[in-house]
Amino acid sequence: MFSDMSAQKDGSSLLCRPSEDQGGPVFERMSLAYSPCSERYTVGERSFSRQYAHIYAARLMQMRPLLSERAQQKWGSDVLIRKLCDLQTGEQCCIVGTLFKRMELQPSILKEISEEHNLLPQPARAKLISETDELILEDELQRIKLEGKIDRDICVTGSVIAIYGAEKNDGKFTVEDFCMADLPPQTPRPALSSDRFVLLVSGLGLGSSHADSMLGLQLLVDMVTGQLGDQGEQSGAATISRVLLAGNLLSQSTQDSDAAKKPKYLTKKTQAGSVEAIRLLDELLLQLAASVPVDVMPGQYDPTNYTLPQQPLHRCMFPLSSVYPTLQLVSNPHQSIIDGVRFLGTSGQNVCDIQKYSSMDRHLEILENTLRLRHLAPTAPDTLGCFPFYQKDPFILEECPNVYFSGNAPTFESKLIKGPDGQEVLLVTIPDFSSTQTACLVNLRTLACEPVSFSAFSADDDEESDMNVSH
Repeated sequence: MFSDMSAQKDGSSLLCRPSEDQGGPVFERMSLAYSPCSERYTVGERSFSRQYAHIYAARLMQMRPLLSERAQQKWGSDVLIRKLCDLQTGEQCCIVGTLFKRMELQPSILKEISEEHNLLPQPARAKLISETDELILEDELQRIKLEGKIDRDICVTGSVIAIYGAEKNDGKFTVEDFCMADLPPQTPRPALSSDRFVLLVSGLGLGSSHADSMLGLQLLVDMVTGQLGDQGEQSGAATISRVLLAGNLLSQSTQDSDAAKKPKYLTKKTQAGSVEAIRLLDELLLQLAASVPVDVMPGQYDPTNYTLPQQPLHRCMFPLSSVYPTLQLVSNPHQSIIDGVRFLGTSGQNVCDIQKYSSMDRHLEILENTLRLRHLAPTAPDTLGCFPFYQKDPFILEECPNVYFSGNAPTFESKLIKGPDGQEVLLVTIPDFSSTQTACLVNLRTLACEPVSFSAFSADDDEESDMNVSH
């Protein structure tokens, strides 16, 4: 793969005698066809006057025909598909509805206000699930409690599923089986004649105090721009045709919440930590955009709106790099077609939110689950902020991507999965670069993915540790 292409060749080692001719070899970077497809994530009217019930209703209306068809494929074409208002006790049938998970540990501002100061503050929890949680299925008119063969801990609020079973005399629905919408239809990707790569990076964490992460970041930039290594490394770097930065470009330390609480006379001459971080980001993007096309997605700690979908960062923040047409400021989630390969992904907020409200721990497992649900962010707007969409839910997956990624994961993982109709999807969890010093390379020809690690000197390492770039 990329490591084989960038291997040292005869006469190209840095230890060889320089050639007599002054000019070295020139490696032309491959240019790929690119078309952004994130129009559905562009928010026009930013009005919060509507109720969030509309997005749940729109989600159910869009997903019901898909799940009804999937239920008939799984349980037979003669299966009875009922609405909750038409249920008859003891009748075996199928219901399509939206899951609601009643959770005792879920934070509630109303509970905090009602209990005031009579309750001691609860410790911070990584998981908010408990044995007392209940699953409820609801449609447009009614809701019903679920029991039986359905894993309560894996399910999250907002998931639209089809269940099969019967209502018992106690008013609860006993689930015998359930199904998801599974992968949407996929357009076949073209056969490419040569290897070409897209570099995925997330969590640059600019503005933090870790000098070793800055050294690793500069090594990354030098590798992409062809200023690192011998001719073999440079020829390999020329096959990197695009760089995608998936959120959290700034560090969490730049979010100084204490400054907003202080009197203005105490912060009059102080500068926000994000200002210097944005300036540094602009300089890094200048180096990249001068050599390769770059897509920049916002993340949780970046200066844009908090609610999903996050809108692109404003070009005025990048006076140096924004003059290059190769710099594309895109939304989160982001979707694009690169040489016929459809990329879709987020900066990781949807995966981290599901991780808190379910028993799933691995980001790759959660990523696959959202693809099977055919929904990017099922927990929005319950526990994940999003706009109150009215007529359509933009997070429903209408076309299956070839590469489905999530940023700011604790570790790198990748997996190639296949759908019921022959779909092939590469799942990638992009590790947080500031803590792991690792990026990902995706081969557009084979849909293979490998990590690229940029280790640098650190205070925690031994004195004899060396700087290393490995892939």
